[in-house]
Amino acid sequence: MRLHLHLVSDSTGETLESVAKAGLAQFEDVETIKHFWPLVRSKGHLDRVLMDIASRPGLVLFTLVNADMRSHLEARCRAMGLPAVGVLDPVIEGLQTVLGQRAAARPGRQHQMDEAYFRRVAAIDYTMNHDDGQGADNWEEADILLIGVSRTSKTPTSIYLANRGYKTANLPLVPTSRPPEQLFRLSKPLVVGLTTNPDRLVQVRRNRLLSLAQAPETSYVDMDEVTKEVAAARRLCADNSWPVIDVSRRSIEESAAAIINLYNERAEARANGSAA
Repeated sequence: MRLHLHLVSDSTGETLESVAKAGLAQFEDVETIKHFWPLVRSKGHLDRVLMDIASRPGLVLFTLVNADMRSHLEARCRAMGLPAVGVLDPVIEGLQTVLGQRAAARPGRQHQMDEAYFRRVAAIDYTMNHDDGQGADNWEEADILLIGVSRTSKTPTSIYLANRGYKTANLPLVPTSRPPEQLFRLSKPLVVGLTTNPDRLVQVRRNRLLSLAQAPETSYVDMDEVTKEVAAARRLCADNSWPVIDVSRRSIEESAAAIINLYNERAEARANGSAA
């Protein structure tokens, strides 16, 4: 089945992209052709978009805060017999009911350059400079420090967390060397171990070696050695009471969500401890 999906936004369209991706994931065998229309803020621009929608009819998802713009879009879609869904409408209506106030009709307000925006930029900068064991002398500035053996998704998870505003460093655990002493003296960062199934790890490492045109049979991919390596990393975390997350069947987003949950739980526990 083929679906033309039109995403019409008066902002960057990131919200629409996420909602569309989440919705489509629930359906099988659908060939989706996405038509992305960001920063639609004038009636002339909207009319041009509507011309394209008419030529390639399908589902229309939109986030338009201007009442006249959205009414125009909805009316034209009704005339063409096409569904048009305002994806934020139920959320905004619920917030208006609970908060007892009307929403401010300002497009892209979530992307304004506020304190959170600059905190996210700083987190990304910190994370990029503390990848793969770099910058151990100022790990104490991190919010989160990820540790784990090679190829356990430490770097991509760190980058994802940075985009969520968390300063994240990461350290590879190498069987032949002890981690830096700074690791054992940290008080501010949440240290989290990432681990995975040895079978899967061997396959990931072997694919990595092949992509680099290196010999695929070394101790790096020897099952017995990898199993010992993973076990040693787990012992290190257990000995230091660091939580461990198994990333074997988790996406980067799922791993990051679990880490953020741990971070928030620790922050809440510390706050309650201070209050007591």
